[in-house]
Amino acid sequence: MEAPPDNDVLWARALHFSHQDGSPGIAGISLAVREGEILAVSGPRGSGKTTLLRCLAGLVPAQDGEVWFNSKAVHRMGPFARERLRRDRFGWIDPAPALVPELNVWENTALPLMLRGTGRRRAKVAALEWLERLDVGDKARKHPAELQQAERQRVSIARALAPAPTVLFADEPTAPLHRADRAHVLRTLTTAARSHGITVVLATHDAETAALADRKVDLLDGRRVNTVHLPPVPETEGRAECSVSV
Repeated sequence: MEAPPDNDVLWARALHFSHQDGSPGIAGISLAVREGEILAVSGPRGSGKTTLLRCLAGLVPAQDGEVWFNSKAVHRMGPFARERLRRDRFGWIDPAPALVPELNVWENTALPLMLRGTGRRRAKVAALEWLERLDVGDKARKHPAELQQAERQRVSIARALAPAPTVLFADEPTAPLHRADRAHVLRTLTTAARSHGITVVLATHDAETAALADRKVDLLDGRRVNTVHLPPVPETEGRAECSVSV
């Protein structure tokens, strides 16, 4: 068995996953993510982006293939070991914010830190810092039901960043945001990742969002593809680009 390269924080080979109804999720995907890199996983809706992120993060075990994190075999871990890995080393941002309704904003943001054993006061300080960066510091004592959808998503992003995870998985993180808000939130996310050495795997169907990444992987129908850009030709002669499965 080939060991993953030492400079790759996340490494996957030949991942396969099918959904319970038998529909394909991903088929034979291999990739490597370097430490501190921002990698965009791009493709249209239904291309397998979320499924790939969930397999890489250990949220669901791939049905075939290998996933390695810092030379640890995630694909061999049991459910409790994967849960501990997600708690201690990974962060996750969903397209729709999933906040605890009984907790206020700063408590929601500090929750991952406190679950790791950080004291309440120290966790609160870190939470408030990230809420300020994401322009929702004035909402710290409000509850999720009192926030707008875009504000709840900002809180969700602050919650994912506050523990400074080794790898942050962001599944369409700006989907609920208006276009005017996206640029600021994405700048905050990418700047924070670079300044804290956080590796980011970002799923998006938006070309402008993918352009902020260091590198892009394209998916189509659950497979990696390479987009080959050909010289412009008259419309009568054919299309200007094509996607080739690899």
